[in-house]
Amino acid sequence: MRALFHRPAQFTLFKTVISFRLYTTQFTKLTPFDSELLRCLSQRLLKDARKVLDKMPSRDRHGRIVEWTRLVTKYSRGGWVDEARVLFDIMPERNVVSYNAMLSGYVQSGRLSEGWRFFEEMPERNVVSWTSMMCGLAEAGRVEDARLVFEAMPERNVVSWNSMVAGLVKNGDVEGAREVFEGMPVKNVVSCNVMIGGYAERCRMDEARGVFDGMMERNVVTWTSMVSGYCRCGDVDEGYALFREMPERNVVSWTAMIGGFAWNGFYKEALLLFLEMKGDNGAKPNGETFISLVYACAGVGVPQLGKQLHGQLLVNNWNHDDYDGRLSKGLIHMYSAYGIMDYAEFLFVRHSNTHSVQSCNSMINGYIQIEQLEWAQNLFDRLPTRDKISWTLMITGYFNVGEVSKACYMFQIMPDRDAISWTAMISGHIQNELFAEATDIFFKMRQEGVSPLNSTYSVLLGAAGAMSYLDSGRQFHGLLTKTHYELDLLISNSLISMYAKCGEIDDAYHTFLNMSLRDLISWNSMIMGFSDHGHANKTLKIFEAMVQSGTHPNSVTFLGILSACSHAGLVHRGWEFFNAMNDVYGIQPASEHCICMINLLGRAGKVKEARELVRRLPLKPDHAVWGALLGICGFGETNAEVAKYAAKHLLEIDPLNAPGHVVLCNIYAANGLHIEEKALRREMRLKGVKKFPGCSWILVQGRVNVFLSGDKIHPDVNDMLSILFGDMDKSQKESAV
Repeated sequence: MRALFHRPAQFTLFKTVISFRLYTTQFTKLTPFDSELLRCLSQRLLKDARKVLDKMPSRDRHGRIVEWTRLVTKYSRGGWVDEARVLFDIMPERNVVSYNAMLSGYVQSGRLSEGWRFFEEMPERNVVSWTSMMCGLAEAGRVEDARLVFEAMPERNVVSWNSMVAGLVKNGDVEGAREVFEGMPVKNVVSCNVMIGGYAERCRMDEARGVFDGMMERNVVTWTSMVSGYCRCGDVDEGYALFREMPERNVVSWTAMIGGFAWNGFYKEALLLFLEMKGDNGAKPNGETFISLVYACAGVGVPQLGKQLHGQLLVNNWNHDDYDGRLSKGLIHMYSAYGIMDYAEFLFVRHSNTHSVQSCNSMINGYIQIEQLEWAQNLFDRLPTRDKISWTLMITGYFNVGEVSKACYMFQIMPDRDAISWTAMISGHIQNELFAEATDIFFKMRQEGVSPLNSTYSVLLGAAGAMSYLDSGRQFHGLLTKTHYELDLLISNSLISMYAKCGEIDDAYHTFLNMSLRDLISWNSMIMGFSDHGHANKTLKIFEAMVQSGTHPNSVTFLGILSACSHAGLVHRGWEFFNAMNDVYGIQPASEHCICMINLLGRAGKVKEARELVRRLPLKPDHAVWGALLGICGFGETNAEVAKYAAKHLLEIDPLNAPGHVVLCNIYAANGLHIEEKALRREMRLKGVKKFPGCSWILVQGRVNVFLSGDKIHPDVNDMLSILFGDMDKSQKESAV
């Protein structure tokens, strides 16, 4: 067994000793008697120390040993291990408890070599001695040595077994922990909690659930570990269901669920649960609770709410518990997310002693949001250490303001590029309509051996769909088929959208049918795809299947449904869905939904009914709604009154709206109102109203060719006209165009 300590001590052990000494020195309180004795022991004044001990109240033999042992424990926990050993050596009498107290001092302070020598010299050892030594080894990461001690133990109790399981779990050997756990002669709730915690931390929730379901007795720790594990894995629904089943809850339980909501993006739910927690008199929030709430407030994006929370922290002095600086980091992140940089700067300067790269990145991101790239660059240049996030934020910031060359320069001098930074470069070029360059960067990324992320493909597929580049989209799909055994949800959704936007609705539907898992985006993408292609019946069938699957529709879903009804002239069904939005699903119709209904009614010749719909809207109609109403009036004489009514409101909101002027002019002309038409055209000239020409584009050999209505300035225009119109002379070609 001596061979266990022939290797040098680990550096982590040194850190453990330092942190232990700092912690225990801060919280150990000494009486005047304790301090006097400690001084004598520190200075090796052994006779004086014995005299101090003799001053202790006279007790029987057992009482003196108990008191001396208590002092050994107290000094050890305070970080004075050497002094505790001197006291142990001068004790006239000792028992196994005294030896265990001294051994615990060595072990807990990380002095394992001395602890092991002391352990071997002990005249008597019991199960506590062996367990203490085993725990010290496991705590220091020497799990194999701990296992050897465990196997050599002459006897074990449930604490020994639990400690071995906990040591293996802590050091990442969950399989080894499971073997020990299954071999336990007697298990208690602590045993199961340790095993559940190990599984939950590694998102092995099926195995954790197996242990949980097999427990005869559970406590609040059991339930909280399960809730936390499900939230850690992203299965917030299951975590919340268990949370609701808990027979009792404490602040840790509430905080686990609040944090589970916050870290998974359910910010509103986190805040609502906190309000519910406040109604539970037995649960008072702690520092962890407020850290989660700060990030939830940042995610909600309501600055007033975040300020109120910060005010509550100050009023109740809760900010004083921020011993590790995490709360201040969260507040800096929150104010930076809001773009309220004066508040963020105040906290950043005030807590400069606890600055971290995370806080600096939050500040950089905040400056980028308010388009203060110079301030962001200045802070970036002053950072003593920068991580990949720092560099990627600056690259993204320059792309956001159109500074493509500066973004590319930052990427070139970036010391260590990862897949996220490459994806930022691809996304930035697409954002600035440089699709060919983005594609080149993608292939350079692969040439350098960097594996693209799913989000990389998603960005490229999204761009291919938005610009109707079907060939490029198919190429990316082909690469995915070669490199991915199974397409995940993000990529599948991107493929559905890409194929639908490129006109290949059958391919989109094929991708949809092959998905093993679908979310709201999957259903909405398919609904919008069928709707845009005029397949109203298929759109409604997909919606019915979506509802039957238990997926709750949102406003985007109804936009696709109403659009499909509009294209197919399904007035009655359109009204049913429009009314069901608020009455059945609690979704307030927006202007986009109203425009779909206006178009639906207009195509059915129900212009006046459309006007009444606009009049009854609970929201104030914007220029898009008035423009839609004006657009359905057509040239009929009976609709001229509605056209004037819509145009009046439209031009009040947007006096320079060119399409509105043109439509109204055409209606005047069609109805013989030439005086009104001439007056309106004169008004257009005075205002400088101009109608923007139509536009189309095509991708040829990686270059985007854009054509405006009546455009004759393209360098290859003559060749194009020759292909289109054959042997016409120049004047004929121009007139044809």
